[in-house]
Amino acid sequence: MRKLACLTVLALGLVAADAADAAKHEIPQPDADGWITLFNGKDLTGWEGLDGYWSVVDGAIQMSETKENSKQTNLILLCSKDYPEKFANFELRYSYRYITPTGNSGVQIRGKIDNPKMLHVGGYQADNDPANQYTGILYDEGGVAGGRGIMSKRGEKTVYDETGKRTNTPLEKGDAEIKKAIKPVGEWNECVVIADGNRIVYSINGVVTTEMIDNHPKACKDGVIGLQMHGGHTMTLQYKDLKIKMLPEKK
Repeated sequence: MRKLACLTVLALGLVAADAADAAKHEIPQPDADGWITLFNGKDLTGWEGLDGYWSVVDGAIQMSETKENSKQTNLILLCSKDYPEKFANFELRYSYRYITPTGNSGVQIRGKIDNPKMLHVGGYQADNDPANQYTGILYDEGGVAGGRGIMSKRGEKTVYDETGKRTNTPLEKGDAEIKKAIKPVGEWNECVVIADGNRIVYSINGVVTTEMIDNHPKACKDGVIGLQMHGGHTMTLQYKDLKIKMLPEKK
């Protein structure tokens, strides 16, 4: 089981800024197809996080740490102060690859900033790790979504009812088959996360890894987008091609 402590996160938003600074970090306008580019491929404009962990290398966001400089928390990059509240229903696309065979990471969706000083984000997390032990699952970081730990396993559809009762059913492709679709260290994996009302679907390289229908009382309705790096490791990981399309609000 993944530990809740010792985490490092990079999330999208702006914790505090005056009007002039905020204007510099506005989210780009959607393109003709409705896609908003979250990372410009050049620098970390529009993002904020603790110093010393995040950089841009070869057109990708690179996160690096060693055991010696690791923080016992999540580190976050955030979009403009008010914009994160609009991350409710969306399709998020991105690619990731590990440079080292150590560590683990994930993407926070509908995340909640529960420790502004340390820039910690909790809530739904689409996991990945170089050993593919957790890649493709949905996880409750920090217990923000009800302390549910691994919320939906790879190869399964998980449904939570209004009382929090959990029901699991197998997907068309099981854990072993899905694992074969995930590329190894050094190669890029293309991911899609769809958050549409109470339904969350996580796909990697065109394969649905897990699906969750969340009617739990602690379900996350909206929040920030974040990139997490688990603390306590010596590791290097990259993300690129981050873009998002807003979906209509569920009636």
